[in-house]
Amino acid sequence: MIKNKGLTIAILLPPHYHTADFLAFHLRDTHNVAEQVTENRVMKGVCLHGHPALLTLEINAGQVTVTLHTDGPAQPGDEAALHYLALHMLGLLQPVQEFESIYQEHPQVGQLIRQQQGLRIYQSATPFEAINWAIIGQQISVHAAISIRRRLIQHINLRHSGGLWCYPDAAHILQTDFEGLRSCGFSVGKANALLTLSEQLESGELVLPDVVTPDNADAVSASLTAIKGIGTWTVSYALLRGFNYLNGSLHGDVAVRRNLQRLLEREEKLTAEETQVWLAEFAPHRALMAAHLWRLGSAAGY
Repeated sequence: MIKNKGLTIAILLPPHYHTADFLAFHLRDTHNVAEQVTENRVMKGVCLHGHPALLTLEINAGQVTVTLHTDGPAQPGDEAALHYLALHMLGLLQPVQEFESIYQEHPQVGQLIRQQQGLRIYQSATPFEAINWAIIGQQISVHAAISIRRRLIQHINLRHSGGLWCYPDAAHILQTDFEGLRSCGFSVGKANALLTLSEQLESGELVLPDVVTPDNADAVSASLTAIKGIGTWTVSYALLRGFNYLNGSLHGDVAVRRNLQRLLEREEKLTAEETQVWLAEFAPHRALMAAHLWRLGSAAGY
């Protein structure tokens, strides 16, 4: 693959795929800095092998056409990597059918699961991007987090020849410094956390697996929370959105508790502890169950 030559693959979607929800996930920033979304297409700037690349996913008639235009040289395995990336972002690596077959007749949630058949949790392009977003989003509004993310992308200024900015990798984050991140709106703690994360990834001190399972989730969580400024909420969200890890409890999430209260027709609010106990039944799919509760509110809510 030479500069800007396109690589294209096609992937069949399963029945009941929630195309509108997938598009909504990538439409959070309406300024279209690093993502552009139309009625059936997502164009996203990504960093591939350290170079700007333009990833396009276009959905038609139950099929996704995935195209990659890169501003860098080809690497062995690019086509296989593109296939995996698309499956990852589309949520197609998740055992959704297994979950539905187990719980579609559940007395409390069976009807909800049948109504929302095919629901899955869409993924950031890379685990690094998911962790970044989780760091940025700590204890601030979604609107504020989107603004900081946009300013970071423009500050790093990794731009594809087609015009879209690309979300930076760890090496590109390290091309800026503490003051640069502060100018993007990062707090002191968040700036230090992102720089430390990037330094550890680039040095090899921190190695993240491609897949997180119940067998290695605790170890991955411990390695991330060892970085000052990265807490348990940040890790839970990052595992959910970057590693397809579906067993996070999310019992502390306000929307999950509110919608569970609605589902159970409870007059009094549910505590985090009560929600944790209720979600335990759905292991190792607790986060997927939480997504069904989120979806009770709106597509944008999950």
